[in-house]
Amino acid sequence: MDLDVRTILVLFSVLSVMFAGLVMFAGLNTRLVISVKQWALACLCIGLGLGLCFFFKTTTDSAKLALLVGCTLLGASIVLQFNGIRAFRSQSSYGWQGLLFIALVFVQTAWFEFVQPSIANRSIANSLVFAAGYIACSFMLFKYIKPAVKTATYFTGIMFAVLALVLLARAVFIYQLPTAYTLYSNIPMNPNSLLLSCLLQLCITFGFLLMLNRELVSEIEHVAARDNLTGAFNRRELESELIRLQSRYERSGDYYSLMLIDIDNFKLINDNYGHLVGDEVLRRFARIVFASIRAEDYFARYGGDEFCILLPSTSVEDALSLANRLRLAYAKTPHIINDHAIQSSISIGVSESTSAGNDYNNMISAADKALYQAKDTGRNRVSVIM
Repeated sequence: MDLDVRTILVLFSVLSVMFAGLVMFAGLNTRLVISVKQWALACLCIGLGLGLCFFFKTTTDSAKLALLVGCTLLGASIVLQFNGIRAFRSQSSYGWQGLLFIALVFVQTAWFEFVQPSIANRSIANSLVFAAGYIACSFMLFKYIKPAVKTATYFTGIMFAVLALVLLARAVFIYQLPTAYTLYSNIPMNPNSLLLSCLLQLCITFGFLLMLNRELVSEIEHVAARDNLTGAFNRRELESELIRLQSRYERSGDYYSLMLIDIDNFKLINDNYGHLVGDEVLRRFARIVFASIRAEDYFARYGGDEFCILLPSTSVEDALSLANRLRLAYAKTPHIINDHAIQSSISIGVSESTSAGNDYNNMISAADKALYQAKDTGRNRVSVIM
Protein backbone atom coordinates (compact mmCIF):
# COMPACT_ATOMS: atom_id res chain seq x y z
CA MET A 1 0.00 0.00 0.00
CA ASP A 2 1.39 3.40 -1.04
CA LEU A 3 1.68 5.97 1.72
CA ASP A 4 0.08 9.35 1.07
CA VAL A 5 2.01 12.37 2.37
CA ARG A 6 -1.10 14.45 3.06
CA THR A 7 -2.68 11.60 5.03
CA ILE A 8 0.46 11.25 7.15
CA LEU A 9 0.47 15.01 7.83
CA VAL A 10 -3.14 15.08 8.95
CA LEU A 11 -2.86 11.90 11.03
CA PHE A 12 0.21 12.98 12.96
CA SER A 13 -1.09 16.53 13.29
CA VAL A 14 -4.11 15.20 15.17
CA LEU A 15 -1.99 12.80 17.23
CA SER A 16 0.42 15.56 18.25
CA VAL A 17 -2.41 17.79 19.46
CA MET A 18 -3.79 14.86 21.45
CA PHE A 19 -0.33 14.25 22.94
CA ALA A 20 -0.19 17.89 24.03
CA GLY A 21 -3.24 17.26 26.17
CA LEU A 22 -1.83 13.96 27.41
CA VAL A 23 1.45 15.57 28.52
CA MET A 24 -0.41 18.31 30.40
CA PHE A 25 -2.66 15.74 32.08
CA ALA A 26 0.30 13.53 33.02
CA GLY A 27 2.11 16.48 34.62
CA LEU A 28 -0.73 17.72 36.81
CA ASN A 29 0.78 16.33 40.01
CA THR A 30 4.44 17.05 39.45
CA ARG A 31 6.69 19.90 40.54
CA LEU A 32 8.08 20.08 36.95
CA VAL A 33 5.28 22.40 35.83
CA ILE A 34 7.43 24.57 33.55
CA SER A 35 8.97 21.56 31.79
CA VAL A 36 5.56 19.94 31.29
CA LYS A 37 4.00 23.13 29.91
CA GLN A 38 6.86 23.66 27.48
CA TRP A 39 6.73 20.08 26.25
CA ALA A 40 2.94 20.18 25.88
CA LEU A 41 3.23 23.44 23.94
CA ALA A 42 5.90 21.79 21.75
CA CYS A 43 3.47 18.98 20.90
CA LEU A 44 0.82 21.56 20.09
CA CYS A 45 3.23 23.44 17.80
CA ILE A 46 4.09 20.19 16.02
CA GLY A 47 0.41 19.41 15.52
CA LEU A 48 -0.42 22.88 14.19
CA GLY A 49 2.77 23.02 12.13
CA LEU A 50 2.07 19.70 10.41
CA GLY A 51 -1.54 20.75 9.88
CA LEU A 52 -0.48 23.98 8.14
CA CYS A 53 2.06 22.08 6.03
CA PHE A 54 -0.96 20.21 4.63
CA PHE A 55 -1.10 23.02 2.04
CA PHE A 56 2.20 21.94 0.42
CA LYS A 57 0.44 20.86 -2.74
CA THR A 58 -0.94 24.28 -3.66
CA THR A 59 1.04 27.30 -4.83
CA THR A 60 -1.17 30.22 -3.79
CA ASP A 61 0.21 32.99 -1.61
CA SER A 62 -2.06 31.96 1.26
CA ALA A 63 -0.76 28.39 1.02
CA LYS A 64 2.83 29.65 1.01
CA LEU A 65 2.09 31.76 4.07
CA ALA A 66 0.54 28.75 5.83
CA LEU A 67 3.66 26.75 5.00
CA LEU A 68 5.88 29.53 6.38
CA VAL A 69 3.94 29.62 9.65
CA GLY A 70 3.89 25.80 9.82
CA CYS A 71 7.67 25.48 9.42
CA THR A 72 8.21 28.25 11.99
CA LEU A 73 5.97 26.41 14.46
CA LEU A 74 8.01 23.24 13.91
CA GLY A 75 11.16 25.24 14.67
CA ALA A 76 9.50 26.64 17.79
CA SER A 77 8.63 23.10 18.91
CA ILE A 78 12.34 22.20 18.93
CA VAL A 79 13.16 25.23 21.09
CA LEU A 80 10.35 24.32 23.48
CA GLN A 81 11.56 20.72 23.72
CA PHE A 82 15.11 21.90 24.38
CA ASN A 83 13.98 24.34 27.07
CA GLY A 84 11.65 21.67 28.46
CA ILE A 85 14.68 19.41 28.94
CA ARG A 86 16.54 22.22 30.70
CA ALA A 87 13.54 22.91 32.94
CA PHE A 88 13.34 19.19 33.73
CA ARG A 89 16.87 19.53 35.10
CA SER A 90 15.94 22.72 37.00
CA GLN A 91 17.99 24.88 34.60
CA SER A 92 16.95 28.21 33.13
CA SER A 93 15.50 28.37 29.63
CA TYR A 94 17.36 29.75 26.63
CA GLY A 95 15.75 33.06 25.66
CA TRP A 96 17.38 34.95 22.82
CA GLN A 97 19.15 31.81 21.56
CA GLY A 98 15.80 30.10 21.09
CA LEU A 99 14.33 33.15 19.37
CA LEU A 100 17.37 33.25 17.08
CA PHE A 101 16.79 29.61 16.11
CA ILE A 102 13.11 30.28 15.34
CA ALA A 103 14.05 33.41 13.36
CA LEU A 104 16.53 31.36 11.32
CA VAL A 105 13.82 28.86 10.37
CA PHE A 106 11.43 31.70 9.51
CA VAL A 107 13.94 33.61 7.36
CA GLN A 108 15.22 30.66 5.36
CA THR A 109 11.71 29.32 4.76
CA ALA A 110 10.51 32.76 3.62
CA TRP A 111 13.57 33.20 1.41
CA PHE A 112 13.15 29.91 -0.46
CA GLU A 113 9.37 30.32 -0.62
CA PHE A 114 8.98 33.97 -1.68
CA VAL A 115 12.35 35.47 -2.72
CA GLN A 116 14.09 32.61 -4.53
CA PRO A 117 11.47 29.86 -4.67
CA SER A 118 13.04 26.41 -4.41
CA ILE A 119 11.33 23.50 -2.72
CA ALA A 120 14.56 21.49 -2.75
CA ASN A 121 16.69 24.23 -1.16
CA ARG A 122 14.01 24.98 1.43
CA SER A 123 13.70 21.30 2.33
CA ILE A 124 17.49 20.89 2.60
CA ALA A 125 17.93 24.05 4.70
CA ASN A 126 15.11 23.20 7.10
CA SER A 127 16.23 19.57 7.40
CA LEU A 128 19.74 20.69 8.36
CA VAL A 129 18.56 23.30 10.88
CA PHE A 130 16.00 20.94 12.44
CA ALA A 131 18.65 18.20 12.65
CA ALA A 132 20.99 20.62 14.48
CA GLY A 133 18.20 21.41 16.95
CA TYR A 134 17.49 17.75 17.63
CA ILE A 135 21.20 17.05 18.10
CA ALA A 136 21.27 19.84 20.70
CA CYS A 137 18.30 18.23 22.47
CA SER A 138 20.03 14.85 22.44
CA PHE A 139 23.25 16.36 23.76
CA MET A 140 21.39 18.15 26.56
CA LEU A 141 19.76 14.87 27.64
CA PHE A 142 23.03 12.93 27.68
CA LYS A 143 24.96 15.74 29.39
CA TYR A 144 23.10 15.61 32.70
CA ILE A 145 21.49 12.25 33.45
CA LYS A 146 19.59 11.84 36.70
CA PRO A 147 20.05 8.29 38.07
CA ALA A 148 16.32 7.96 38.75
CA VAL A 149 15.42 8.56 35.08
CA LYS A 150 18.52 7.09 33.44
CA THR A 151 16.81 4.52 31.17
CA ALA A 152 14.07 6.90 30.03
CA THR A 153 16.66 9.62 29.39
CA TYR A 154 18.80 7.33 27.24
CA PHE A 155 15.75 6.27 25.25
CA THR A 156 14.64 9.86 24.61
CA GLY A 157 18.16 11.02 23.77
CA ILE A 158 18.65 8.18 21.28
CA MET A 159 15.31 8.97 19.60
CA PHE A 160 16.39 12.61 19.20
CA ALA A 161 19.70 11.48 17.68
CA VAL A 162 18.02 9.05 15.27
CA LEU A 163 15.56 11.75 14.18
CA ALA A 164 18.48 14.09 13.50
CA LEU A 165 20.15 11.38 11.36
CA VAL A 166 16.93 10.84 9.39
CA LEU A 167 16.73 14.56 8.61
CA LEU A 168 20.41 14.69 7.64
CA ALA A 169 19.93 11.70 5.34
CA ARG A 170 16.88 13.43 3.82
CA ALA A 171 18.90 16.57 3.13
CA VAL A 172 21.69 14.56 1.44
CA PHE A 173 19.20 12.57 -0.61
CA ILE A 174 17.42 15.69 -1.88
CA TYR A 175 20.74 17.37 -2.71
CA GLN A 176 21.82 14.40 -4.83
CA LEU A 177 18.57 14.08 -6.77
CA PRO A 178 19.16 14.54 -10.51
CA THR A 179 15.65 15.91 -11.07
CA ALA A 180 13.61 18.70 -9.54
CA TYR A 181 12.31 17.85 -6.10
CA THR A 182 8.86 18.34 -4.61
CA LEU A 183 7.31 16.84 -1.54
CA TYR A 184 4.93 14.97 -3.82
CA SER A 185 7.63 13.58 -6.11
CA ASN A 186 6.95 9.95 -6.94
CA ILE A 187 9.80 8.63 -4.81
CA PRO A 188 9.53 6.41 -1.70
CA MET A 189 11.78 8.75 0.31
CA ASN A 190 9.10 11.39 0.73
CA PRO A 191 6.37 9.46 2.59
CA ASN A 192 8.85 7.07 4.23
CA SER A 193 11.06 9.78 5.74
CA LEU A 194 8.02 11.77 6.84
CA LEU A 195 6.40 8.73 8.44
CA LEU A 196 9.65 7.76 10.19
CA SER A 197 10.19 11.32 11.44
CA CYS A 198 6.66 11.51 12.84
CA LEU A 199 6.98 8.11 14.53
CA LEU A 200 10.30 9.15 16.08
CA GLN A 201 8.70 12.37 17.31
CA LEU A 202 5.97 10.32 19.00
CA CYS A 203 8.66 8.09 20.55
CA ILE A 204 10.37 11.23 21.87
CA THR A 205 7.13 12.31 23.52
CA PHE A 206 6.71 8.82 24.98
CA GLY A 207 10.27 9.10 26.26
CA PHE A 208 9.51 12.37 28.00
CA LEU A 209 6.41 10.82 29.57
CA LEU A 210 8.60 7.97 30.83
CA MET A 211 11.05 10.50 32.28
CA LEU A 212 8.16 12.30 33.92
CA ASN A 213 6.78 9.06 35.33
CA ARG A 214 10.15 8.02 36.79
CA GLU A 215 10.59 11.49 38.29
CA LEU A 216 7.15 11.23 39.91
CA VAL A 217 8.02 7.80 41.33
CA SER A 218 11.33 9.20 42.62
CA GLU A 219 9.48 12.11 44.28
CA ILE A 220 7.04 9.70 45.93
CA GLU A 221 9.89 7.50 47.16
CA HIS A 222 11.68 10.56 48.48
CA VAL A 223 8.59 11.75 50.37
CA ALA A 224 7.95 8.24 51.73
CA ALA A 225 11.53 7.97 52.99
CA ARG A 226 11.75 11.38 54.66
CA ASP A 227 10.45 13.01 57.80
CA ASN A 228 8.33 15.95 56.66
CA LEU A 229 9.33 18.24 59.51
CA THR A 230 13.13 17.93 59.48
CA GLY A 231 13.97 16.44 56.08
CA ALA A 232 15.84 13.59 57.77
CA PHE A 233 15.19 9.99 56.78
CA ASN A 234 12.46 8.21 58.72
CA ARG A 235 12.91 5.19 60.99
CA ARG A 236 11.90 2.66 58.35
CA GLU A 237 14.59 3.91 55.98
CA LEU A 238 17.09 3.92 58.84
CA GLU A 239 16.41 0.28 59.60
CA SER A 240 16.70 -0.64 55.91
CA GLU A 241 20.04 1.15 55.66
CA LEU A 242 21.33 -0.52 58.82
CA ILE A 243 20.48 -3.95 57.43
CA ARG A 244 22.15 -3.04 54.13
CA LEU A 245 25.31 -1.87 55.90
CA GLN A 246 25.34 -4.99 58.01
CA SER A 247 25.24 -7.24 54.94
CA ARG A 248 27.86 -5.15 53.14
CA TYR A 249 30.33 -5.10 56.00
CA GLU A 250 29.94 -8.79 56.74
CA ARG A 251 31.40 -9.37 53.27
CA SER A 252 34.03 -6.65 53.28
CA GLY A 253 35.11 -6.68 56.93
CA ASP A 254 34.65 -2.91 57.13
CA TYR A 255 33.15 -1.16 60.14
CA TYR A 256 30.76 1.67 60.87
CA SER A 257 29.59 3.78 63.80
CA LEU A 258 26.18 4.91 64.97
CA MET A 259 24.94 7.84 67.03
CA LEU A 260 21.69 8.20 68.90
CA ILE A 261 20.95 11.86 69.68
CA ASP A 262 18.34 13.24 72.06
CA ILE A 263 17.39 16.88 72.56
CA ASP A 264 17.61 17.50 76.30
CA ASN A 265 14.38 18.47 78.10
CA PHE A 266 12.51 18.76 74.83
CA LYS A 267 9.18 18.10 76.56
CA LEU A 268 9.67 21.23 78.64
CA ILE A 269 10.18 23.29 75.47
CA ASN A 270 6.87 22.02 74.11
CA ASP A 271 5.11 22.57 77.44
CA ASN A 272 6.48 26.06 78.04
CA TYR A 273 6.51 27.52 74.53
CA GLY A 274 4.17 25.34 72.47
CA HIS A 275 4.61 22.70 69.82
CA LEU A 276 5.25 25.17 67.00
CA VAL A 277 8.35 26.41 68.83
CA GLY A 278 9.34 22.81 69.50
CA ASP A 279 9.01 22.02 65.79
CA GLU A 280 11.27 24.94 64.93
CA VAL A 281 13.88 23.67 67.42
CA LEU A 282 13.84 20.29 65.66
CA ARG A 283 14.23 21.94 62.25
CA ARG A 284 17.16 24.04 63.43
CA PHE A 285 18.84 21.02 64.93
CA ALA A 286 18.42 19.13 61.63
CA ARG A 287 20.01 22.01 59.70
CA ILE A 288 23.05 21.91 62.00
CA VAL A 289 23.41 18.16 61.45
CA PHE A 290 23.08 18.41 57.66
CA ALA A 291 25.79 21.09 57.63
CA SER A 292 28.14 18.90 59.72
CA ILE A 293 27.92 15.38 58.27
CA ARG A 294 29.36 13.93 55.06
CA ALA A 295 27.37 13.13 51.94
CA GLU A 296 27.67 9.39 52.61
CA ASP A 297 26.46 9.67 56.21
CA TYR A 298 22.86 8.75 56.97
CA PHE A 299 20.81 11.09 59.17
CA ALA A 300 17.38 9.89 60.34
CA ARG A 301 14.68 10.84 62.81
CA TYR A 302 14.38 7.84 65.11
CA GLY A 303 11.25 9.08 66.89
CA GLY A 304 10.02 12.22 68.64
CA ASP A 305 13.06 14.27 69.60
CA GLU A 306 15.47 11.37 69.09
CA PHE A 307 17.68 11.16 66.00
CA CYS A 308 20.21 8.73 64.61
CA ILE A 309 23.27 9.13 62.39
CA LEU A 310 24.93 6.22 60.59
CA LEU A 311 28.61 6.79 59.82
CA PRO A 312 29.99 4.30 57.24
CA SER A 313 33.69 3.37 57.51
CA THR A 314 34.04 5.51 60.64
CA SER A 315 35.96 4.52 63.77
CA VAL A 316 34.62 5.19 67.25
CA GLU A 317 37.27 7.91 67.73
CA ASP A 318 36.12 9.79 64.62
CA ALA A 319 32.48 9.30 65.62
CA LEU A 320 33.18 10.76 69.08
CA SER A 321 34.95 13.72 67.49
CA LEU A 322 31.97 14.45 65.23
CA ALA A 323 29.54 13.97 68.13
CA ASN A 324 31.34 16.56 70.25
CA ARG A 325 31.45 19.02 67.34
CA LEU A 326 27.70 18.59 66.89
CA ARG A 327 27.06 19.01 70.63
CA LEU A 328 29.11 22.22 70.81
CA ALA A 329 27.67 23.63 67.57
CA TYR A 330 24.13 23.10 68.80
CA ALA A 331 24.84 24.47 72.27
CA LYS A 332 26.43 27.63 70.83
CA THR A 333 23.60 28.29 68.38
CA PRO A 334 21.21 30.98 69.72
CA HIS A 335 17.61 29.79 69.56
CA ILE A 336 15.46 32.92 69.50
CA ILE A 337 12.03 31.81 68.30
CA ASN A 338 8.97 34.06 68.42
CA ASP A 339 10.86 36.39 70.79
CA HIS A 340 11.62 33.45 73.10
CA ALA A 341 15.26 32.72 73.94
CA ILE A 342 15.35 28.93 74.10
CA GLN A 343 18.10 27.20 76.02
CA SER A 344 18.69 23.79 74.52
CA SER A 345 21.36 21.11 74.40
CA ILE A 346 21.79 17.58 73.10
CA SER A 347 23.05 14.30 74.50
CA ILE A 348 24.65 11.69 72.25
CA GLY A 349 25.30 7.97 72.59
CA VAL A 350 27.82 6.35 70.25
CA SER A 351 28.38 2.71 69.28
CA GLU A 352 30.76 1.06 66.82
CA SER A 353 30.31 -2.22 64.95
CA THR A 354 33.63 -3.81 65.91
CA SER A 355 32.82 -3.57 69.64
CA ALA A 356 29.02 -3.70 69.67
CA GLY A 357 28.78 -6.37 67.00
CA ASN A 358 27.82 -6.01 63.38
CA ASP A 359 24.13 -6.43 64.09
CA TYR A 360 21.26 -3.96 63.87
CA ASN A 361 19.82 -4.67 67.35
CA ASN A 362 23.22 -4.73 69.02
CA MET A 363 24.24 -1.40 67.47
CA ILE A 364 21.02 0.34 68.49
CA SER A 365 21.12 -1.20 71.98
CA ALA A 366 24.71 -0.12 72.60
CA ALA A 367 24.07 3.44 71.37
CA ASP A 368 20.89 3.61 73.46
CA LYS A 369 22.73 2.58 76.62
CA ALA A 370 25.42 5.17 75.91
CA LEU A 371 22.75 7.82 75.38
CA TYR A 372 21.09 7.07 78.73
CA GLN A 373 24.50 7.21 80.36
CA ALA A 374 25.08 10.68 78.87
CA LYS A 375 21.70 11.90 80.14
CA ASP A 376 22.11 10.32 83.58
CA THR A 377 25.48 12.01 84.09
CA GLY A 378 24.19 15.53 83.48
CA ARG A 379 23.06 15.84 79.83
CA ASN A 380 24.81 17.91 77.14
CA ARG A 381 27.33 15.08 76.92
CA VAL A 382 28.69 12.45 74.57
CA SER A 383 29.05 8.90 75.84
CA VAL A 384 30.19 5.57 74.43
CA ILE A 385 30.06 2.05 75.90
CA MET A 386 32.97 -0.08 74.68
